[in-house]
Amino acid sequence: MTDSPSDTDAKTATDPQTAIDAQTEGRRRERDDRVYDHTAGDVQEGVPFIGAGPGDPGLLTVTGKGLVEAADLVVHAGSLVNSELLEEYCADAELVNSVGKDLEELVPLMRDAYEEGRDVVRLHSGDPAIYGAALEQMDALEHEGVPTYFVPGVTSAFAASATLRTQLTLNETANHVAFTRPQGKTLDPEDDHISEFVEMGDVTTCIYLGTHAVGDTMDRLLAEGHDPETPVTVVYHASWPDEEIIEGTIETIGERLDDAGYRASAMVIIGQAGTGAGYERSYLYGDWANRGPNDGETEADD
Repeated sequence: MTDSPSDTDAKTATDPQTAIDAQTEGRRRERDDRVYDHTAGDVQEGVPFIGAGPGDPGLLTVTGKGLVEAADLVVHAGSLVNSELLEEYCADAELVNSVGKDLEELVPLMRDAYEEGRDVVRLHSGDPAIYGAALEQMDALEHEGVPTYFVPGVTSAFAASATLRTQLTLNETANHVAFTRPQGKTLDPEDDHISEFVEMGDVTTCIYLGTHAVGDTMDRLLAEGHDPETPVTVVYHASWPDEEIIEGTIETIGERLDDAGYRASAMVIIGQAGTGAGYERSYLYGDWANRGPNDGETEADD
């Protein structure tokens, strides 16, 4: 099983940006009928965009597993997808690594394979709905007449919380979760809201695509007056065999991560929920759950 080169002789496609603009304009006017005809678990006609999960092949969904096993062509996200998953489930498929390929190359490749009657799968890491850049590929394919659909996956924040044996939301500790990423080449400083999330206090802030920038991010948080003792937990390669946990605070985590040498593929969790400490018992399994049908009624209810 080896990765195959893309077909350099494939027909060209509509300019991807033109296709994306056309699909977006149509979406502004009305919903696609398929929204009402299918649920997320349905196997549909077309090219599925599947979340491979965070790493462990066992965290691929049952639907995703069936689709990749039946595929003739799997376009995958390179080293972000565990090679064990590809070897176990895609042994009979042609594999194409999408890393380094642009839409002008990927769209004709998938379109032509689909039009030839091959079963085509686009395999993203984690869940394609979170920083997956999937919709632009799907819109470009749809504009070429190739139907597409999502198959959800397990995102790395959920794998990290499972590893840490905690929840991202905890009563009286974290009522909200923010999925975010730090400023850098692809995000302008004014669009970086990490400081605002941390300032809210009851938010678990999950930082994607920011391992390389943890030190700078924490320095900004310190400069903006955030508590240096705020817990920060980094889970490298959540659910992979080489998974590692680095614990610290806003003040210390940057140096600890530098010492570990990781520059990518780690989930950064800011907040007390990442430790599993400090929460209060919920109402769900307490007095509230045990109330009788008439408890809490007043005369006004009669």
